[in-house]
Amino acid sequence: MKRFMKKLFTPLAKYYQIIKNAIAKITPGKNAWFGAAVGVFIAASLFWLLLIIQVAIPHGIIHSLIGLVAGLLIALLFGATLILIASILNRIPTLYHLAFGAAVLLLSLALLAVPLIPGTIAAILLVIITGSLGGAAIAVVKRGSLKNLTKPKRALFYICLSLSLALLIGGTTFLAAEGFSKDSPFNAGQLSAENVVLLDLPDPSAKGSFNVNYLTYGSGDDVKRTEFGEEADLTTPTVDGSKLVEGWTSLRSAYWGFGPNSLPLNGRVWYPEGEGPFPLVIIVHGNHLMEDYSDEGYAYLAEMLASRGFITVSVDQNFLNLSLVADLGLFSGLKKENDLRAWLLLEHLTAWRVWNEQESSPFYGSVDLHSISLIGHSRGGEAVAIAAAFNNLRYHPDDAELVFDYNFGIKSIVSIAPVDGQYLPGNKRLPLSNINYLVIHGSHDMDVISFQGARQYARIEFDIDQESSTGRSSFFKSGVYIHGANHGQFNSDWGRKDITGPPIQLFNLRNIMPAGEQQQIAKVIIGAFLEATLNEKSEYRLLFQDLRRGAHWLPDQIHLGKYYDSETVAIANFDEDIDLSTTTIPGGRIKGENLAAWREQDVPLKWGNLEDRAAYLSWDQEAASGMPRYRVILPEMESILTEESVIVFDLADAGMEEYFDEFKEPIDLTIELADASGNRANLPLSHFSLIQPQIEARLGKADFMNSLALSEPVYQSFEFLIADFMAINAELDPENLKEISFIFDRTPRGSLFLDRLAIRQAAN
Repeated sequence: MKRFMKKLFTPLAKYYQIIKNAIAKITPGKNAWFGAAVGVFIAASLFWLLLIIQVAIPHGIIHSLIGLVAGLLIALLFGATLILIASILNRIPTLYHLAFGAAVLLLSLALLAVPLIPGTIAAILLVIITGSLGGAAIAVVKRGSLKNLTKPKRALFYICLSLSLALLIGGTTFLAAEGFSKDSPFNAGQLSAENVVLLDLPDPSAKGSFNVNYLTYGSGDDVKRTEFGEEADLTTPTVDGSKLVEGWTSLRSAYWGFGPNSLPLNGRVWYPEGEGPFPLVIIVHGNHLMEDYSDEGYAYLAEMLASRGFITVSVDQNFLNLSLVADLGLFSGLKKENDLRAWLLLEHLTAWRVWNEQESSPFYGSVDLHSISLIGHSRGGEAVAIAAAFNNLRYHPDDAELVFDYNFGIKSIVSIAPVDGQYLPGNKRLPLSNINYLVIHGSHDMDVISFQGARQYARIEFDIDQESSTGRSSFFKSGVYIHGANHGQFNSDWGRKDITGPPIQLFNLRNIMPAGEQQQIAKVIIGAFLEATLNEKSEYRLLFQDLRRGAHWLPDQIHLGKYYDSETVAIANFDEDIDLSTTTIPGGRIKGENLAAWREQDVPLKWGNLEDRAAYLSWDQEAASGMPRYRVILPEMESILTEESVIVFDLADAGMEEYFDEFKEPIDLTIELADASGNRANLPLSHFSLIQPQIEARLGKADFMNSLALSEPVYQSFEFLIADFMAINAELDPENLKEISFIFDRTPRGSLFLDRLAIRQAAN
């Protein structure tokens, strides 16, 4: 081996010496380096002097001289520090430089966790220090040079060895541990649950009355999975998606046996026994390792839905997922493929349309193509929204050569922990209208850190004068935020670890709820949503107006819900202009009194913003000259209110002012109604519920490891029957309602976001 290595490297050493001699001949001398140093310092100093002349001289000559000299001295000190660092590094052998640089790159790729950048840096340093100390100690012992060391060096050896072992044991124990429990926050909703009436309806998550059958369909020649290959019960044609994806490598084609121009339509079908026709539900997974198949992970949900009379399909899009091998170590992944995920869903629906009309098909005449729901998880959660938008278009928004002719009866979509904005049609956020929408997100999501689906929720609009492809004119949208839920457990195969590889060892998994509870929540929420939207059992809408009404179905967790429907008339959405005193409904006025802060702004999230404006209100009774109050004065309008009408609005704990940070208890306040004759009635916010304090998710195993905010504002919807105010003051005239006030008299200080103040014509 030595002879081989000598033979290999001797010619290289010769060429290295030739190159070194050539470089030496053109290397600048000492005089040149001296001149370069003086020149660069003078050039930089001139710009500093120019800054002093423009900025400091107007404030006096002494002020200017101090600024000039201080800047030059600080710059020289900085340069001296660099010299010191370089001198220290120069004493370190080149081999260690090489190993250190390579280790930093490898560890950065292996341990990178975006929400935990400080934790990633700490882990990298821990590994490098442990490896350096341990490797040095082993080398000294192996070479037998320990006995030749001086006493100080021998003492240093034992210190390094002990420290290396301590770091190895302590670091391994820390990283191997599941994490550490944190105290649970107040459950504000349960503090005022005495007014909540549980729904007297069948449990939407319970097994239904239908026997469930199972089959698969696919291309018939899948080389990886026989259930989509030779054992597929139904054969589907491949489709050409090459115009909708970039970055498909030959390695990906080699693994799957096909390219983007021949993508398969593969699906697992759970369906009820019977003639039908039955509503159709399509479920699509999100991004995960493509070699670790994701489509089987929704069987728990699909079997339940099929037993309740829904044909349920979990489709395969694993070939669009990431791969360490096919993506060349993640350096060449697929790009801009979320619209492809959406388009493939519509192609699946096209196959179902054929089967429904084909007499030889097992689904002949049994599919209600006017009653369809799409369910997507993660990237699939964005894909279902895109598919719903594409469904009503004639052309692809970015390429008119792609002609659409779908127009399926998609009544509703469910987005589970979705991303938002990975696909921008026409370079704008995806708009949606006249469709039922449900978004679900967990506070302990380690992948999609922020409640991104709340953006799509905010963008959904209802125009009851314009029919959708379903022909319906009544729609609703709901958002559900679950304390303790993570990203992966909505898919039984993804589990508790939302991040692939070693970075998951940095995360605190102890506070994640059990998988069974998380999936039970999904079954209840999604089951009720589909009953309401596909089977038109509107009584299940009551669950989304107040999730506590389903407490007998749901695990004991904090569930924050928001709700809005097409029967609601907006008073103030805060998106219409930049005037703080105006309302969305023409002619209305807003007044703020004795508030510490009052503005309209976008709502911050852990990652980015909600991209939806709201009123930010903060108050401090001790500092105010009078009782803080926020008054919304209604214009004269046609009588739309009755005793059965409901005042609805969304509130979220803002937690933005530093001096409010220590205030973690739920917020209460007073809601007051006044009519044109001056009759008034008020109720505490806690008549419905208190405001939930922001839910902190300490994702890192240690607090210093978190690089993002620990919490974010999450809206809760509040609803107040006008009849309840009339029970306080029978003289209150709802037909002449003039003012809705928020009086901050029950909690001494706090801050909140207010959005979507509206009137629902009548209680649903």
